[in-house]
Amino acid sequence: MANAKEDVKRLREETGAGVMDCKRALDEAAGDFARAKTLLKERGQARAQKTSGREAKEGIIEAYVHGGGRIGALVELSSETDFVARNQEFRDLAREIAMQVAAMDPQDVDELLAQAYIRDASKTVGELVTGLAATTGENVRVRRFKRFQLGQSNGEAA
Repeated sequence: MANAKEDVKRLREETGAGVMDCKRALDEAAGDFARAKTLLKERGQARAQKTSGREAKEGIIEAYVHGGGRIGALVELSSETDFVARNQEFRDLAREIAMQVAAMDPQDVDELLAQAYIRDASKTVGELVTGLAATTGENVRVRRFKRFQLGQSNGEAA
């Protein structure tokens, strides 16, 4: 039983899923940790898909400056409630996405979400957003972003 408790704890830490969801997934997977993790991921994505149509009016704007102040990015990451927007995991994701924008210079949100994540190329930025949506049970989305580079024109008349 102690081993099962440790597996539930580990699964919860790795996936962010609730305790009961982890227990059910382990039971369903007959104790196979990898299979239970896959089940939780699939269920989380399905749950995130269900919330994607809900309006996300809360959130934060995160700034990141890189290259000795030569490149910067602003990102608006939205959620349904300010409770989720105040969550440290949400804030960390906004920061990571701002870093991604500064480093990879995507042209629009769709391109950004399709990019391989700079810290782990096995994941896309979109998968990170979907993962947080699954964990929080809310619609989480990148609403917009802007990248600035010293000496580079933004296309507007001066």
